[in-house]
Amino acid sequence: MTADGLLIVDKPAGWTSHDVVARTRRLARTRRVGHAGTLDPMATGVLVLGLNKATKLLTFLVGCDKTYTATIRLGQTTVTDDAEGEVTGSHDAASLTDDAISAAVRDLTGDLQQVPSSVSAIKVDGVRSYAKVRGGDEVKLAARPVHVERFEVVGDRAVRDDVSGHTFRDLDVEVDVSSGTYVRALARDLGAALGVGGHLTALRRTRVGRFDVDAAQPLAELEEQVEQEQPLPVIPMGQAAAEQFPVRTVTRDEARDLRHGKRLSSRPEAPELSAAITPAGELVAMLDESGEVPRSRVVFPA
Repeated sequence: MTADGLLIVDKPAGWTSHDVVARTRRLARTRRVGHAGTLDPMATGVLVLGLNKATKLLTFLVGCDKTYTATIRLGQTTVTDDAEGEVTGSHDAASLTDDAISAAVRDLTGDLQQVPSSVSAIKVDGVRSYAKVRGGDEVKLAARPVHVERFEVVGDRAVRDDVSGHTFRDLDVEVDVSSGTYVRALARDLGAALGVGGHLTALRRTRVGRFDVDAAQPLAELEEQVEQEQPLPVIPMGQAAAEQFPVRTVTRDEARDLRHGKRLSSRPEAPELSAAITPAGELVAMLDESGEVPRSRVVFPA
């Protein structure tokens, strides 16, 4: 069985996140595999997987900031706010000025109240929103606070649509966003603000927290490694936690105490969340140090 830790996969287009998890279970020969944040089937890029004991670490990675590259088509709307959905409207975007686009992008940067795409994994009355929409129901989701740290246009080109006769504008963008931000919704809202509609035609996640696409491997490469009886490139839990979170180094006695349910002493100016790691690099616990006395959010057995 594969060691405990994180596996950073470069998800291929057309695969669901669950598909990747299922394939990884076979490659790693373990049922205990989870992921830290879903990617749509259309999207590619960084999918952080936790194997064995590291599945408990995923809870703390889901909330990490993320970076995406994407292409937004201005002038066309779809039911899903991306290229996988049926086209619902078409408008000519040839007259849009660079200044108007820049101003609309600025307005979608910073702290926002964003309405998620109706075709999302958010549950409504116990049912996924996308399932309700595909079943013919109308779904209206509540706005939620998100933060867009960076929304930058890095490419811009006109595209003539032979079907409608309209000229669209395809914007290549890079965004740094908080957890819970829907890039599809950014595309939708940008098009709406400009009066021509918009949707996402391409999406690639290039970073989750401090894990970027350079550390990710395509599934085909991972399968080849397993076929050649090479170990999967799993990042040990202690190393993974140290790369992502503040570290509190604990002694062997303190590690034993944590595993026996005892609490550590408080320390001045401690971070709200920290990883308790031994000098040997073993992850013992994730600690909440926001209160007067630190408490364990999760403890990892030896």
